[in-house]
Amino acid sequence: MRISELDIFRLLQATRHALAGFRDAFRSQVSIRQEVLIILVMSPVALWLGENGVERALLIGALFLILITELLNAAIEATVDRIGTEYHELSRKAKDMAAAAVLVSLATAGIVWLLILLD
Repeated sequence: MRISELDIFRLLQATRHALAGFRDAFRSQVSIRQEVLIILVMSPVALWLGENGVERALLIGALFLILITELLNAAIEATVDRIGTEYHELSRKAKDMAAAAVLVSLATAGIVWLLILLD
């Protein structure tokens, strides 16, 4: 399989778009900034407390799962707000479900950390 210049260009463009999206989310969403801070603080703790590579990966991965979910939540909220600011039941459902996904990711991270650290 040969990688063409067009493939490299597309990869670079996709990376630029992804970084722009992260930058926009970081600038506009307090929760994203808080979660990045948590990752920066807790990742070294995970490296220290994890007894092996799998435990360290699970501890850090659980933190990144929260950030990933929060980014998707922010994207859903932005999309719904773009469609219209007036109240609509489907808009409420979409935003509430996205927020529920963040809550589930937080619970998952908490469970992973508890199970590993209490073992």
